[in-house]
Formats: sequence, C-alpha cells, structure tokens
Amino acid sequence: MTAQVAGDAALGLRLAGLLGRRHPVAAAAVVTPSAVRTTANGAGLDSDFELASVSKALTGLLYADALDRGEVRPGSTLGELLPLDDAPVAAVRLDALSTHRGGLPRLPAAARPWRRTVELMRHGVNPYRESLDELFAQARTVRVRPSPKPRYSNLGFELLGHAVAAAAGTTYADLVQQRLAGPLELTGLYVPDDASRLRPTALAGRSRGGRPREPWANAALGPAGGVRASIADLARLIDALLDGTAPGMAALDPVTRFGAGTRIGAGWVTTTVRGRSVTWHNGATGGFRSWIGLDRAADTGVAILSATAASVDGPGFGLLSSP
Repeated sequence: MTAQVAGDAALGLRLAGLLGRRHPVAAAAVVTPSAVRTTANGAGLDSDFELASVSKALTGLLYADALDRGEVRPGSTLGELLPLDDAPVAAVRLDALSTHRGGLPRLPAAARPWRRTVELMRHGVNPYRESLDELFAQARTVRVRPSPKPRYSNLGFELLGHAVAAAAGTTYADLVQQRLAGPLELTGLYVPDDASRLRPTALAGRSRGGRPREPWANAALGPAGGVRASIADLARLIDALLDGTAPGMAALDPVTRFGAGTRIGAGWVTTTVRGRSVTWHNGATGGFRSWIGLDRAADTGVAILSATAASVDGPGFGLLSSP
C-alpha cells in the first residue's frame, strides 16, 4: 500500500528514501532562494508534531528578542525574575543558561530522572508531569556547578524560557503566541499545558519499535521541549530566519565553543560540515524526533519532523547539503 503523501510529491519520495520504513509518519520542509517546498508522508501538512528540543531554539529566539526589547539583560539572574528565594540557582545568569553554561544538571535530582526513564521505556509515560510551581521547587534544590565547559541542561532552558516570559509579564505559552506564532503566522505552533489541550491536528508518537507513547504536553517543560508545530509552520519559520524578519535573530550567531568544532549562540548550534557552516538544533521525545538546520550563506534551510523516536539528524544534514 502506498503511503499518503501531502504537498510536494517528489520531496515526499525523497524523504521516504532518506528515512526508510522506520518513519511511516514524517514531514519535511526545504527552503531555497527559488522555492519553499513541504511534504508530509502519512500525515497532513497541518498535522502537528512534538518539536522536542527544537523548542530550545525557539526559546533562544525569544531570549534574544527580550534583550532587543530591553526586558532583560545578559546579566539578569533567575532570582530577579522567578520565585527561587535565595537558592543557589537564583544567582544563575540568563546568558549562561542560553549557552548551557549555567552549571545546572540536565534534570534536577529531585525529579528522580532514572525512575522517569524506566516509566517511559516500560509504559510510554510522559516523564515531564510537574507543575510550574513544582519545577521551581525542584530548581531550589539543585546544586550549581559552574564550569568552563558547557553542560547540556533541560532544566536550564525551562528556567530560561519561564524567566523571559516573566520579564514580559506573561506565560511562556502566551509569549510564543504573541512574539512568534502570531507575527510570523505560524498557525499550528503552540505550547499545550497538558494532553487535554492538544489540538485535533496533533499526531501521536511511537517508539522505535512502534509502541505508543504519551504526549509530552506540559507547561513547565514548554521552553525546553514542549512546543508543537506543523511542517508548514517550520517552513515559514525558516523563511523568516533566512530573510532576517524573525524576532531574536542574534540567537543564531555563535558566541562561544560548544564541543569540538562546534559553537553555540542562544540555543542554536553552529557546526562546519564539509566546509559549510550549518546552524541547527535537533530534538527527541519518547515518540518524536525533529531537526532544523540553516545554511545561511546559501540562503537555504531544512526541517524534518517524525512521529517515531528514531534519529533524523543524518537525513536532515543530508537534505540540507543537497536540497
């Protein structure tokens, strides 16, 4: 049986070839100076996927935009914006968080990450279930370990996004709507507070083996991994990033090292691939994978979304190198 293909049929066939049978429900966008092409295999162009950690790239844009507006400073601390009392985490600067140099762990120990992992693997349970107040309570227990080396932190980007939203006097979900989704006409981009807030266009994710996974829909997780969007939305976002009309464009510019041969701006990673500078981010949840990348010199960008938890990084880099 031939899979349903929406949008550009040739791109759909190429996407299927790149991803193989492991990704029966997937979508791609390719933006070049001459065209914007989108495709969705096994879904519609308006079907929304979990963006996973690509959400951090959006949070980077919102942070850079808040700097432009004068709502925060690079040296603003979490304690100035969030109810963290006099805990060590309150002294962490926003600029450090934006490059994963805040000294925070991936997750707080109080969140019992190993237990969450077991629940996810055995039962497909969403591991992010805390309320925003519970997230702040967990953050107050964290030991901050400053280091010259980056330390990738979901907790750090959760707190960064909520701090930027607090500086604007709103919630993270509303900030996404007001400054990204609305102005750029990204009609399918949203941050669900919980599974009951999923839209009818929301796809269900599956493990690599095809087992169903609960959606990672949670207000606290939003800035680090809780945003959802369609491939049509990412095509419009890439177009705005390439022409410089997206808010917070400075987030894409690398400011410090992020591993061998890699640098980072506000969430966005820049890597040299076969002599070409690629600015990108990827993402993974229990049932989804995502990748977005830009070759800014060539005015070209690519996004791939999948409703299966198997990596799409290689196909993303490959499609960008030969769009």
